Amino acid sequence: MKSILYIGNNLKTKSSNVSSIQVLGGFLEQEGFRMYYASSKANKLLRLFDMVLALIRYKKRIDYIIIDTYSTHNFYFALIISQICRLFKLRYIPNLNGGNLPARLTGNPKLSSLIFRNAYINVSPSYYLKDAFYQHGHKNVKYIPNSIKINNYKYKERSYDQIKLLWVRSFSQIYNPELAVRVQRKLIDLGFQTDLCMVGPDSDGSLNRVKSLAKKLKVDTIFTGKLTKKEWIALSEDYNIFINSTNFDNAPVSVIEAMALGLPIVSTNVGGLPYLIIDHVEGVLVEPNNLDGMVQAIINIVFDHKFTQTITSNARKKVEQFDWQVVKHAWFEVLV
Repeated sequence: MKSILYIGNNLKTKSSNVSSIQVLGGFLEQEGFRMYYASSKANKLLRLFDMVLALIRYKKRIDYIIIDTYSTHNFYFALIISQICRLFKLRYIPNLNGGNLPARLTGNPKLSSLIFRNAYINVSPSYYLKDAFYQHGHKNVKYIPNSIKINNYKYKERSYDQIKLLWVRSFSQIYNPELAVRVQRKLIDLGFQTDLCMVGPDSDGSLNRVKSLAKKLKVDTIFTGKLTKKEWIALSEDYNIFINSTNFDNAPVSVIEAMALGLPIVSTNVGGLPYLIIDHVEGVLVEPNNLDGMVQAIINIVFDHKFTQTITSNARKKVEQFDWQVVKHAWFEVLV
């Protein structure tokens, strides 16, 4: 079987959620691939240094390098590693995770071309990014969705005696977590008994800002901190609507998981989300930072039971195609 070096943020800290390197890497290991990883260093400079050392150390043992590629500072990790791969004539595969990568393609076209035009192939978990790359002349892109093990997600039809909102993400400004608290306050003001549970680690100091906002608005928002996947899936049994407040996104796994669990989705329509969720067919999409639009979508879900049953059933059918037993064959086409 082939050997792969997986380059990404293999962090296991209180401020980081499970990332692609851990999920996809684990799946590939189960299929018999020999996997090497870099890096688990928390400091960014040390992490980059560790990535470079791993590449040099394993270059004669590996067949491919998968590089988790993001749109922020970690874009430069992908740039540096990809150029070292070219130096050693190694086949590298950018795994496109950054929801704002189209802005990189526009703002840094030369640097982007150095990475993506010279790749063995680029893998996109969304048609949103695949289309964006095509528009910038990058044709060597293969769509492979983010994957889950569907049997781990029990589909449940919810009751709506009261509104119980669930939000799952790291607390970061780009994910606009404050909107979730404002939604809770607005629903309460409209006379609805509304609970909100926010699950995830603090990424950039946003958690304290959101807690302060909840206190200011006098709402009893629940903050669990970081939970394991198993823990938040168990927690989801007690909630009946999943809200996604983000300003930038690609193909978020937490949304895919919520779709699998039968939670109706109310999300902003940014980035890859309209490619993941057909509006009013598999969930409800609203404009970013649209408080009134998100509140009205939630109210419609509560009162229109037939509509809610339809979108949750359709969403489950959609993400059944993201099961690893289905998705793995697309990875085999690339790696075997």
